Amino acid sequence: MSDTQVEELRGAAPAPSADLLDRIRRHRKHTLEVLTVSAVALIPWTVLLALSLPSGYKVHHWRVAWVGFDVLLLTAMAATAVFGWLRHRAVIVAGLATAVLLIGDAWFDVSLAFGTPEVWLSAALALFIELPLAGYLIHRVMRMISLAQWPSAETRTHGDRTTGSDVC
Repeated sequence: MSDTQVEELRGAAPAPSADLLDRIRRHRKHTLEVLTVSAVALIPWTVLLALSLPSGYKVHHWRVAWVGFDVLLLTAMAATAVFGWLRHRAVIVAGLATAVLLIGDAWFDVSLAFGTPEVWLSAALALFIELPLAGYLIHRVMRMISLAQWPSAETRTHGDRTTGSDVC
C-alpha cells in the first residue's frame, strides 16, 4: 500500500500542487484587493448620501419592494432548511445569507417606522424574532465552520505539503 493510499484511508487529503497553491494565492490577493478598494470607495459615497439624500421621499412600488425583499428572505430560509435537511455544506452559505437578510430586514423595519406608531411593533419583532434568529444562525454557521477539518496553522510547507495559512 502506498503512502497516498494510507493517507486516504486515514482521511488525509492529498497535498495540493504548487500550481494550484499559486493560483489560490493569486485569487485570494485579487479578492482582497477588490474588497479593500470597494470598502475605501464606499466611505465617500456614504458621506455623499448622508449629505445629499432628502429626509423624506415618496416611494413608488413600495409593496413590490417589501414583498420582493420578503420573497428573497423566504427563499434564503427555505434554502437553508433544505440544505440542512440534506446535510449539504451549502447550508453554511445559505444560513449566513439568511442571517444577513434578517439583520437588514430588522434595520429597515425599525428605521422606516421611526415617528410612527408601528415603530414599537417593528422594534419588538426585531428584538425578539429577527435579530435572535440571525444571531442563532450566525452561531450555528460558526460552529459548523469550526467543525470543518482545516489544515493546522503550525504546519509549514514540506515538499509538496502546505498549510491552510499558505492557501488562504
